[in-house]
Amino acid sequence: MGDLHAAAKAVLDCGDIAGKPNTARALAAAFRAGEFAADETSPPPQAITMPGRPATPKLVHPRDLPRRGFGSTEGRAAFIHAVAHIEFNAIDLACDAIHRFRGMPAEYYADWVMVADDEARHFMMLRERLQSFGHDYGDFDAHNGLWEMAEKTAHDGLARMALVPRVLEARGLDVTPGMIVKLRSLGDDETADILEVILREEIAHVAAGSRWYRWHCERAGVEPRARFRELLKEYASGVLHKPFNIEARTQAGFDPEELESLLAAAD
Repeated sequence: MGDLHAAAKAVLDCGDIAGKPNTARALAAAFRAGEFAADETSPPPQAITMPGRPATPKLVHPRDLPRRGFGSTEGRAAFIHAVAHIEFNAIDLACDAIHRFRGMPAEYYADWVMVADDEARHFMMLRERLQSFGHDYGDFDAHNGLWEMAEKTAHDGLARMALVPRVLEARGLDVTPGMIVKLRSLGDDETADILEVILREEIAHVAAGSRWYRWHCERAGVEPRARFRELLKEYASGVLHKPFNIEARTQAGFDPEELESLLAAAD
């Protein structure tokens, strides 16, 4: 039986554009075949560092990224690149959740292996679409916001589940439907179809975050709604923006009282 924690670390360490998603997908297939399991004797995780990444894209502050409209081919390619960058990061986020947090139920690891597999597939679809525009991953600058939150929450599985899936990734549930509408209005059904797949599957990813966030809260004896508000104030002030995709967020594990509180706190 292979060590799942070590296998997830191998995905994190891989810096190759094709190698990282391929390694993540191979890990998921082997896990489903019963070839990997969490190993209590696995060496403990070291302090979090940057995962393996290709030489490009260049990482810059979000304010330094140029604003491009969907109307031009170049603008649409830059948009696809931005989404692909999120998915490339999301492979690492799922694998770090597997590698870093030990002693969790088997279902926890099964959830995040599934997420890593999905994120890798999403990246591969987007990269192929980007190549059809004459570009590749790395051709545009990007930012490091997702991984920066992973670094801030590396010490606490509760905070990680609250802030990465339920804040940063949940933002995609809010903005993706409008992007799909815009792309279809421009006749770009191929990109819109990819985003439809991503939106549908990201609901399940955020739901996994909700599930394990509440598991951590129950184990720690803390009230999840109040703790979530505290974490938002501590780590993610100013991150929430309206409008919310209420239907998708409800499917992803946000209850009505929580959504009402988030709406009041947004903006």
